[in-house]
Amino acid sequence: MAPSDASVAAALAPTGVLRAAINLGNVVLARSDLIEGAAGVSVDLARELGRRLGLPLELVIYRTGGEIIPGLAHDAWDVAFLAVEPERAALATFTAPYVFIDGTYLVREEAPFISVAELDAPGVRIAVAEGAAYDLALTRQLRLATLVRAPTSAAAIRQFQAHGLEAAAGIRPRLVQAAAAATGLRVLPDSFSRIEQGMALPGDRPLAARYLWDFVEAVKANGFVEDALARHAQNGVAVAPPQARRD
Repeated sequence: MAPSDASVAAALAPTGVLRAAINLGNVVLARSDLIEGAAGVSVDLARELGRRLGLPLELVIYRTGGEIIPGLAHDAWDVAFLAVEPERAALATFTAPYVFIDGTYLVREEAPFISVAELDAPGVRIAVAEGAAYDLALTRQLRLATLVRAPTSAAAIRQFQAHGLEAAAGIRPRLVQAAAAATGLRVLPDSFSRIEQGMALPGDRPLAARYLWDFVEAVKANGFVEDALARHAQNGVAVAPPQARRD
């Protein structure tokens, strides 16, 4: 027998309110909003999840993705919108991704770099938002370059510009915006990582995890994610393909 919506709601949101962790550091999926606190694709998904389960929604706003997982220690959220990373998956349960976003570099026009691989070299300093998915990916990948961490993605870009660093790492849409807003900057054409954005929930909640996985697959299949990306003018982001549950 399939579980009832009431049993799923109780497993997913034990307080009776769906607390959704929103990462403002990922401009593709969320942005600050004066009325609601946040708006964007991840907020639309949170609202749809709450609607399906008949749960009121509370947005728990974070400046960066790196701040969200520590919130588990304080029971701060029920679901989160985060990149799927091994370090995070050791502490939270993830769905399959619903979108893919490239991680790449912002460099100066006159810089000699043509591809991302060329930046892993002695003396190369790369600004990065601490704890972001691309920080975790580059920490695993880089052998020779140095990561210079900043509190947010915007601060990392400012640090790159102000202190003469060789590059800033980030998600492609955010870096394209930064290059368009300044002179003498460009974004490399290739990527060091394909960032897989999924949904997460705390600990071992098998009933909630199965429902959340199926929810993500449903909103990919019925066009909800694609429509949300278009509604929020997020171009150049790929909806992830279907993925069967592993259980």
